[in-house]
Amino acid sequence: MVTFIITPNDSGQRIDKFISKALPDIPKSMMYRLFRKKDIKINGKKCDISAKLQEGDTVTVYVKQELSAEKKHDMNFLKAPDSIEKIYEDENILIVYKPVGLDSHSNGTNTADTLINRIKHYLYNKGEYIPESEKSFSPALSSRLDRNTSGLVISAKNAMALREINTAIKCGEVHKIYRCVTVSPPPKDKDIITAYHRKDDARNIVRISDTAQEGFREIKTGYEVIRRKNGLCLVEVTLFTGRTHQIRAHLAHIKAHILGDGKYGNISANKRYGVFRQALCAYSLKFDIRANSPLFYLNDIDIYATVPDFEKLFD
Repeated sequence: MVTFIITPNDSGQRIDKFISKALPDIPKSMMYRLFRKKDIKINGKKCDISAKLQEGDTVTVYVKQELSAEKKHDMNFLKAPDSIEKIYEDENILIVYKPVGLDSHSNGTNTADTLINRIKHYLYNKGEYIPESEKSFSPALSSRLDRNTSGLVISAKNAMALREINTAIKCGEVHKIYRCVTVSPPPKDKDIITAYHRKDDARNIVRISDTAQEGFREIKTGYEVIRRKNGLCLVEVTLFTGRTHQIRAHLAHIKAHILGDGKYGNISANKRYGVFRQALCAYSLKFDIRANSPLFYLNDIDIYATVPDFEKLFD
């Protein structure tokens, strides 16, 4: 038998999700059987698999000792630097600037130096993340960027914030604005364009179509040219949908290739300008979160990144 007292970071989730995280050695088939046999209880009473946990609840799981080992915490994040470029922080969220060349998460390599590990190390040093006290939560990114895209990334410091910010993003209440440099002007100075997007997972590349096709999902991208110089355009981009490589692929589709992009860009133009990393930055965040959310206060804050180096091309 193993017993858990539900903390604020454990509350608000379904009990089956909690047990999968807190007791990862229990196979799902066995967990479902424990529910059927009433061997999982909340506050001493039988419960449904979809029951939501509340702070202070006592969860009891009647399971063999060899399967009752609690989650082992991965401390690999301590191998990453604890240095981050903090843009905004409060008790719920942390917004940082991700530099070019740093992965948001592990990409399958052995390196521990990722953005999320730097954030965990930073919060660990502040005493705001204590892995041993967490059964089902660790700080997590609510947005992420490609390795060679710089800019703002949102991290949730507690489970409530993670749920709320993810809901806000899903509901279109978080507005992400990017800046990039294109090697040729878009068709119009300002426009909102739609197309259809499909990711080829095997090649890690996407295809864009002007017409709906099987397996393609609609995308919507807004753009505005804000500066021009020497054949280049500084373009501000607003994402209305958030698909893989959307900005890079969608702008390439309308022949406004991003400078330095080696996958969707104009290779000869990249060589001509001597730029080989995509000039693309997640530049600002604006919030329009519903009034009943605990994160409603973010609506009063406009977040801006450090001005990206590629804007020097327009000085």
